[in-house]
Amino acid sequence: MVDAVTLVLGPVLAELSRRHPDIEVDLVSSNRIVDVVGEGFDAGVRYGGTVPEDMIAQRLSGDLRWVVAASPRYLDEHGTPTHPDELKQHRCLGVRLGDDSIYRWEFEGPKGDFDVPIKSAMTADDSRSTLAMALNGAGLTFGLEPLFAKHVADGNLRLVLTDWATTGPGFYLYYSGRRQLPVGLRALLVIAGELKPLG
Repeated sequence: MVDAVTLVLGPVLAELSRRHPDIEVDLVSSNRIVDVVGEGFDAGVRYGGTVPEDMIAQRLSGDLRWVVAASPRYLDEHGTPTHPDELKQHRCLGVRLGDDSIYRWEFEGPKGDFDVPIKSAMTADDSRSTLAMALNGAGLTFGLEPLFAKHVADGNLRLVLTDWATTGPGFYLYYSGRRQLPVGLRALLVIAGELKPLG
């Protein structure tokens, strides 16, 4: 999961490398749903609501806010949407999930949570790619607020539809309780608990 690597695992793995230079890490980042035990991984990272029930899970972050962002150039040329229904008239940048579906953008309104199927002007299988496209004026992108924060602060992106933003479960690291915890994973869990990336 690309966002987890960028936002959470990066600082944790850097500290793991400093404290335990002998531990080797082989990181695979994918939007694909992976059977961590069946495919020989020690652990996986997913959003809280998608962790398999038979796994032990440790929270890596607080709940996360999902927002829509675009470059000032795009908004100057195409206008700023004020309601999620207006996304139909905009160029939206879609993220293809591991099951080959396009992620439906989620919002919260007076009547509760709802999602919007977007017609993707361009689609990628990771949010780093859609972020790069958005920064260059290709369209609106949807993702985690911390992923956009630096670019918003620099003035390269603007958040839109913030009154409709929703908050969802944060990242969790999960692993099987049926086998002994590897030394490296145990060390990573300790560091993640100390650093508490994203709260």
